[in-house]
Amino acid sequence: MRQLRFFGLGLMLLGIAGGPAAAQTTKPGAPLPGQSPRTAEQLRRQARQDYPSGPLGAPALVTRPVALADTGRVFGLADLLTYVTLRHPVARQAALLPERALQEVRLARGQFDPMATSKYYGKALGGKEYFHDWDTQLRVPLWFGADLKAGYERGTGAFINPENSTARAGLSYLGISVPLAQGLLIDERRAAVRQARALQGLAEAERRGALNKLQLQAAKDYWDWTLSYQRQELLRQNAELAEVRLQAVRERVRYGDLAAIDSVEALTELQNRQAQLVQARVQWQNATLQLSNYLWDEQQQPRELPVGVRPQPLPGPAGWVPLPADSLAALTELARQLHPELQKSRAKLVQLGLERRLLTNKLLPKLTLDYNILQAGQPFSPETSASFQGTYLQNNYKLGASFAYPLLLRQERAKLQLNRLKLRDTELDLQQDTRAIDLGVRTVANDWEALREQLALQEQVVLNAGRLRQGEQIRFENGESSVFLLNTREASLVSARVKLAELQAKYAQTQATLRWAAGGVD
Repeated sequence: MRQLRFFGLGLMLLGIAGGPAAAQTTKPGAPLPGQSPRTAEQLRRQARQDYPSGPLGAPALVTRPVALADTGRVFGLADLLTYVTLRHPVARQAALLPERALQEVRLARGQFDPMATSKYYGKALGGKEYFHDWDTQLRVPLWFGADLKAGYERGTGAFINPENSTARAGLSYLGISVPLAQGLLIDERRAAVRQARALQGLAEAERRGALNKLQLQAAKDYWDWTLSYQRQELLRQNAELAEVRLQAVRERVRYGDLAAIDSVEALTELQNRQAQLVQARVQWQNATLQLSNYLWDEQQQPRELPVGVRPQPLPGPAGWVPLPADSLAALTELARQLHPELQKSRAKLVQLGLERRLLTNKLLPKLTLDYNILQAGQPFSPETSASFQGTYLQNNYKLGASFAYPLLLRQERAKLQLNRLKLRDTELDLQQDTRAIDLGVRTVANDWEALREQLALQEQVVLNAGRLRQGEQIRFENGESSVFLLNTREASLVSARVKLAELQAKYAQTQATLRWAAGGVD
């Protein structure tokens, strides 16, 4: 027996080391020492079924997919992502971010709204009127920093301030206020509008980032749900097979073909498989509840998956495609351009750059020039028509200038230095995030290729486990094996099928992860 054992091992090593030429010396289904001619013939017949194109041809897949009871009740991944994108609360919250940013722009532009003001002061005491002072003005801010002014003043009375005293018809004016140093190139109003526009890009990046994370988690949970269904179906078939075998063993025990202990072995195996099926059923139910967490209706009420709904099949061999040669570089480049995290960092850099321009402008002195053209009377009914020729502008104006400058500039310089530190910190974050995203894309791509190889190998493992189980079944039917060995072969086959399903689910999750790592690029 030991010589036969070593002989079989030598043939196996010869077939592995010698390649196809050596493999031809050992054909599938060849009789092994100790096998009866009937068993050997049945094994050869089974081998011809497993190798329709010859012993060296490509073997057919043994694992048969779990058939869905009703294809009309299939709930696909595209259906789930549609629900998530349109109705999930997190997706709706993310959709509010661009609208909020739009209102921030509107708020900043509000600082350029024209402003109409009017004030009146009057005093009377003991029946004696002291003064009446009325000033109405329309101020229109301009984009380049200046303000246009138009107004009407009327100050009368015995005790009116001479500076505010006018004729009884009043005094109208048209003027402009211009900053000549600080505020000429940029001011708080323009900086606020530009920062709000940059905030729109930041809000869009945050929206895409939140939606991508939600879709990624939903896709992962969906494939976990599909895997739990596949596992449940495999274990259900396994339990049904054990139940049929128990009945057959009992019949053979009754006729004396098998020992009574074999029925105990078959019953124990059935109970073990039923326990595994119960556990798989609970996992399927919990996975269904987890997936229902993504389902909401139009009235924002949570929904649950209907009973009888089934997932789409796991990706089969036709979907185990390799990544194109240039796709990794293209995905990396697109991730650098469109990844939400990088877009957020770039938007922050734009905001900090605008803030730096404003703070640099703050180092200049405040020098403002005001000039008003005066006209006696009301704006639309003047006493004399205004003339912009001759000496009118020289004799009817109000001119003013203001100047202010802090001598040490400690506050302004400190704010500028803080801005530079924030800017450098954000640049370093951008560099680190870019590197991490590049490595993330490459890591997921490596996982993709590794899973393809694992799937191909596991497919062969399932194929071989199926052959071993079928051969053990033939031997058992011919009385050359035992219930224990047959159960062991079936356990190995089921374990291999479950492992294949797990790899298929992981492969599908890797596809979703690669899309997320590239920034959600379609």
